[in-house]
Amino acid sequence: MSLSPDFGTDLAEHVSLLRRRKLLFLGCVLAFVAGSALLLKVTPPAYTATTQVLVASTGVQDQANQVTGRQREALNLDTEAQVAQSAVVQAKAAELLKTPAPLPAEVTVPPNSSVLWISVTGPDPAVAAAQSRAYAQAYLTNRTETAQQALAAQLKTLLAKLKQVNTSATDVVEEMDKLARGSAERTIATQRLSVLNKQTYSLTMKYDGLKTVAVTPGTVISQATTPTAPSSPSLPLYLGSGLMLGLVAGAAAAYTRDRLDTRLRTAGDVERLTGLFVLADLSGPPDAAAMLDLSSAVVASCPGERLLVRPVPAALGAAGLAELADSAPLSVLDGADVRDLARADAALLLVGLGQASAADVAAAVRHLNRHDVPIIGAVTTKPEQTQKAVETAPLRQVQENT
Repeated sequence: MSLSPDFGTDLAEHVSLLRRRKLLFLGCVLAFVAGSALLLKVTPPAYTATTQVLVASTGVQDQANQVTGRQREALNLDTEAQVAQSAVVQAKAAELLKTPAPLPAEVTVPPNSSVLWISVTGPDPAVAAAQSRAYAQAYLTNRTETAQQALAAQLKTLLAKLKQVNTSATDVVEEMDKLARGSAERTIATQRLSVLNKQTYSLTMKYDGLKTVAVTPGTVISQATTPTAPSSPSLPLYLGSGLMLGLVAGAAAAYTRDRLDTRLRTAGDVERLTGLFVLADLSGPPDAAAMLDLSSAVVASCPGERLLVRPVPAALGAAGLAELADSAPLSVLDGADVRDLARADAALLLVGLGQASAADVAAAVRHLNRHDVPIIGAVTTKPEQTQKAVETAPLRQVQENT
């Protein structure tokens, strides 16, 4: 016999549990929905403004990107997105806005594009739009400066190399003047001079090419406008989250309450929590047909002629089954005689709904099992029905005597 419900995977069992604990379940759902509505009301609105920047290749030390299904551009926009929300760009945006601490920016990259979405979220829609535009301008400025610095470094390196090659060529020319014509040394010097002249030409072409490079960091293709509606809080998100959390919390509370509560309120609770078969439910108004069915079931289940009726709890009394002795050819023992437990061929538990618990029934079952008294089942009743049976018993006895 189990003192706690064992729920399987049958949906009907779970629905039945929630139906039994519907007040607790619905209370949790309503509480969480009401809490989410209150949180929605007290949460200040936030506005999001977005500036779209088309990033162009500067041609100077751009980060190469592996072309994939998500990103088909050669430019690594994931790196550019991190740069756009870096502290350097934030500091330049603060200079443009003349504010010490601008709101943080969120940069996203749509798949298969060369566009950065620079978004700023804040309580003031105008401030959010202005700061989004400032971040975009600061990013382009930083990208231009970085490209120009890289270009200047390359020019400086080429110029130094060009000067070195020119110096070597001058030294070779001076050395050739001292060598005899047709000698092997002069031939080697001539070849070295030819190589140096080719290097000078190549470096000069690269230098002239870099001098004519126009740095194009990108352009703003969509300026941030002042948002007219807040981006958060979201009514569907808050209420939906509250509803889902309420359903989960309500179900958890219902399951926990059902497992911790072993009180027997209905005949179904007796079978579910104790494992005993309920032969009859006498908790309603007196029913002669129900008593007849109970008598038939008792006669069929009892292995002998002496039936012990054990009330649970003991204060309930067994007067509710007084008619059982008249309608069934059995000797009904109520336990008043100390020999009843030893003489009983079987036992029937009379469970008082609303008073007994599964632990009380388990204690009664253990007591009867220790004395080898088989239990044929249980009968459920209510204290008020038992009291009516007690009150009408003397009247019925008088009628029978008359």
